[in-house]
Amino acid sequence: MATENLSTPSLNTPGPARASAHARSSTPNIIVLCGTLIALVMVGLCALVLYQARLDALDRARDTSRNLALLAERDIERNFELYELSLQAVVEGVQRDDVMSLSPRLRNDVLFDRAASARDLGSILVLDASGKIAIDSGSLVPRPGNFADRNYFSVQRDHPDTGLYISTPYESRLRDGAPSIALSRRLSHPDGSFAGVAMLAINLEYFRNLFGGLSLGPHGAVSLISHDGVMIMRQPFDPHVIGRDISHADTFRHFRAADQGSFSETSSIDGRRRLYYFRNFPNLPLIIMVAEGEEDIYAAWRRRTIIIGSSMGVLAIGFIILSFVLAAQFRRRMRAESELQLLARTDGLTGLHNRRTLGEILDQEWRRARRTRSLFSLLFVDIDRFKAYNDAYGHQAGDDALAAVARCIGDNIRRPVDTAARYGGEEFVVVLPDTPADGAAQVAEKIRAAISDLSIEHAGSEFGRVTASIGLASWRPERDDDVSALIRAADEALYDAKAHGRNRVMQSSPV
Repeated sequence: MATENLSTPSLNTPGPARASAHARSSTPNIIVLCGTLIALVMVGLCALVLYQARLDALDRARDTSRNLALLAERDIERNFELYELSLQAVVEGVQRDDVMSLSPRLRNDVLFDRAASARDLGSILVLDASGKIAIDSGSLVPRPGNFADRNYFSVQRDHPDTGLYISTPYESRLRDGAPSIALSRRLSHPDGSFAGVAMLAINLEYFRNLFGGLSLGPHGAVSLISHDGVMIMRQPFDPHVIGRDISHADTFRHFRAADQGSFSETSSIDGRRRLYYFRNFPNLPLIIMVAEGEEDIYAAWRRRTIIIGSSMGVLAIGFIILSFVLAAQFRRRMRAESELQLLARTDGLTGLHNRRTLGEILDQEWRRARRTRSLFSLLFVDIDRFKAYNDAYGHQAGDDALAAVARCIGDNIRRPVDTAARYGGEEFVVVLPDTPADGAAQVAEKIRAAISDLSIEHAGSEFGRVTASIGLASWRPERDDDVSALIRAADEALYDAKAHGRNRVMQSSPV
């Protein structure tokens, strides 16, 4: 029958190869994971850059507000210093008898020294102890009026140590209701008793023009506030806000908590959220506040974020999709390679192992049996009078019969270690590791009976159906034994089965 040596490299994949196969099987997942991680890193870096750009926009807005506040503060301080000097000159002049003895025209020239003609100044007045105008910078004959109800008068009257006082906003009675604030100083008799007030009125239009020249964006605001929390001027201008007490607002509590600082808060006036920068004047009881609307601060940043973020999002999604596509391509390639490997190891007609794979299995199991000193059994299965069957029924019928026989063989070997292979033509080999002769004989008889029970018509057979003869050999390998000896023994047993009438199982003599 067949006795050549089938010893070839081992069937089982070696450890490094198994590790390589496992690595290859996990490669698609690694591709997807790496692609996703790279996309997440890209998105994370983009988010970090955009967040840093947001912080930079906030820092630039804070620096801009600080610079504008400093410019406004210095302008106000410089003008107030000049106004205070003018007012002090009036106080000192009123206390000099030689000045007061001059004619009204000369006296006014000496006291006011053209200060009252300044663009942003209203009246400069000297009020007596009752609040009436005693000296008027706007007229040689004092205009009628009593201002004892004004806080710039009452504060000086009731608090001798006040010094320079800056009033809350009021509407001037001498200048058709023009919004103004007053700087006032106390006049005292030689005995220290109250003699009246010298006051200088400043038009609020000065602050409005000053703040109107500051560029703060469409939602920005700038305010001048007294230490008492009274709004002196605010831009954007709203006449209803001027003079309002904001001492209970959250923003004002920040203003009084430190000399200067920056914070974000929602305005109590218009409900807009802004970034505030404030400074308390070092020499005046005033607070300057500059605020930029957060929507203005982040407008350019938002536009860039939308463009860059959208582009990065699309790129990240595309990268992830690409990684899935590559992983799918890799899986298809692996499946194709696996199918090719399976085809290379499998008989295409019967689905059993082919002869090359059989050689690997025999070599591996024989070495294992020799190492463990276990019994090793082999079955040689040969379809009886198969050439006559092919001649009578044709090759297609012959192929169908081979496939049916292969299924019978496969269905009757149950253990995972048991293996069946097509040896060639109508011959099959069944490898039964760690199986004694009587167990192998039972398996062989089941296979023979199953083939016979197929009842495939075979007119050229003495049994009238397709049958098979089976040779069995069972050995316990020694150190120097070769598997080819077992194959020869099984082949000889098959020859004996044929010689004794076919459709039977014959066992070789034990060795």
